Amino acid sequence: MPPRSAAPAESTDSLPADVARLAARGVQRRFRTRALLIQEGERGDTIYIVLSGRLRAFVSDSRGREVTLSHHGPGEYVGEMSLDGGTRSASVEAVEPTVCVVVTRESALRHIAEDPEFTRGLIERLIRRARLATESARSMALLDVYSRLRRVLEERAAPGPDGTPSIAERLTHQALASEIGCSREMVSRLLKDLETGGYLAVRERRLVLLRPLPARW
Repeated sequence: MPPRSAAPAESTDSLPADVARLAARGVQRRFRTRALLIQEGERGDTIYIVLSGRLRAFVSDSRGREVTLSHHGPGEYVGEMSLDGGTRSASVEAVEPTVCVVVTRESALRHIAEDPEFTRGLIERLIRRARLATESARSMALLDVYSRLRRVLEERAAPGPDGTPSIAERLTHQALASEIGCSREMVSRLLKDLETGGYLAVRERRLVLLRPLPARW
């Protein structure tokens, strides 16, 4: 039986120029759905640049409860927080089949020293992450569960062919619960209430916003 040929490498042409130059220093790897790329608390020495697919960054506790921090698609990268040599601050998994370029910490640090454009972009990225972390903390502290759910739904929704806002990705109740920091049962109840009230519908396993969501519930 002939040996199985390796999958062809994916192009990096769609990457931003500064990220593509970093990707040239790494190697491509393919990850299955639910594959864990980064484990919270471990010492890491790699950066992952997404070529295709989607990654989820999250934190969890000893009881297995999770809170989703962010999602990352093609052209984005994760793992840069380990450049200081410390431990990973969050876990990262593939939410669908994903191809990444894996760059070692040593190569990344060398690239940072040699490429001012990438360094500037990295600094801007870290500032954005700090702002998002602040906003997330504010949301968890000051908004109730419904308000957090409403914000996620409205941020993700985009007009469809008929102009009706819908969410392209198929969000499970557990995924929403992890993102807004509550139980899956709470999300299920709120979505059912909104569906009963005529505010949203589920079509082909996707959420469609039929009319503006109420400010309070």
